[in-house]
Amino acid sequence: MSTAAYEHAYQELIEPHRRELHAHCYRMLGSVQDAEDALQEALLRAWKAFDRFEGRAQPKTWLYRIATNTCLDAIARRKGKRELPIDRGPDEAPLTEIAYLEPYPDDPGASYERRESVELAFIAALQHLPATQRAVLILREVLGFSAKETAELLDTTPASVNSAMQRARAAVDERLPDQSQQATLQRLGDRAVADIVERYVEAWNRGDVDAVVHMLAEDATFSMPPNSEWFRGHDAIRAFLPTGPLSIPRIFVPTRANGQPAFGTYKLIDGEWLPNAIHVITLDDRGAIVDAVAFLDPALFDVFGLPGRPPTWRTH
Repeated sequence: MSTAAYEHAYQELIEPHRRELHAHCYRMLGSVQDAEDALQEALLRAWKAFDRFEGRAQPKTWLYRIATNTCLDAIARRKGKRELPIDRGPDEAPLTEIAYLEPYPDDPGASYERRESVELAFIAALQHLPATQRAVLILREVLGFSAKETAELLDTTPASVNSAMQRARAAVDERLPDQSQQATLQRLGDRAVADIVERYVEAWNRGDVDAVVHMLAEDATFSMPPNSEWFRGHDAIRAFLPTGPLSIPRIFVPTRANGQPAFGTYKLIDGEWLPNAIHVITLDDRGAIVDAVAFLDPALFDVFGLPGRPPTWRTH
C-alpha cells in the first residue's frame, strides 16, 4: 500500500469517531484542553499501530481501547483530581495548586443522552471515582459497551467490570441531583429557557445586582475557578457581586456548554472589552438558577468559537 493510500485508509477509519473520542477523553479527564492532548496522543498511538489493526476488531472498539488507556496513563501522571470549588467544603484550607474542572462546548448534533453525559454535575461526579471505575462507568453506561467488551478493553474480567460498575454507580448517584439538567430543560421548554437566558444577559449587562440575585434559587451557589472561594445563598452572593464580577462592566454573550445554558463574558479594562470567562448556569424546575460557575480562562474562547471582542451592538 502506498503512503497516500495508507494515510487515506487511516483517516477513513478515524474521522467518523473523532468528535466522540474527544468527548470520551473529556469525560475521563474533566478538561477540554487535557482531552485535546489525550486525543492527539491516542491518534498517534493508533497511527503507529494501524498496520497491525487489519480489521480484526471493530474500529470503534479498537479506538476506544487506545483512547481509554491513553486517558488512564494521563490520570496516572496527574497530581490530584479535577474538581469544582464547591466540591471543597468552605472550611477546607485552599490548595496552593489545584486543577479545576473545565467546561465543554456543545455539539449541536449531539443526542439527548450525549448531552446528559457531559453535564457539569455528571463530569464533576466522575472525577471523584478511581480511574478504572471511571472508565468502566463511561464505557458501560455512556458508550454502551457490554461487560465482556469492557473487560477486553481494560484487560480485565467481566466479573471485575461488574464489581467496579456497582461501586462506581453508587458513588456517582450520591453526587448527582435527582433529575438531570436535560430533563429539567425539557420540562421548562425552549421558550422559557430562552427567556431566562435573555433576562440573565440583560441583568448582567446593565450591572443590576438585585436582578441577578432575583433569578437565583435561595440556596444557589456561585464560583469562579480557578479562584477557590465560592458563595451560597442570596445574601452571600449579593454581598460579593458588587466587589467581584460586577465591580467593573461586563457583557454576556449566550453560548452553550455541557448541555446547559452558558455565556461568554467580557470585561471592560482600560476602555477595551476583553474575554473573561465561560459562565455556565444550572436551572431547577421553576427556572431558578441553582448554580453558576464562571470559568475564568480566556483561552477557552477559541475552544467555544467565541470572538475576541463582544458583538459591537452590545458594547454601546
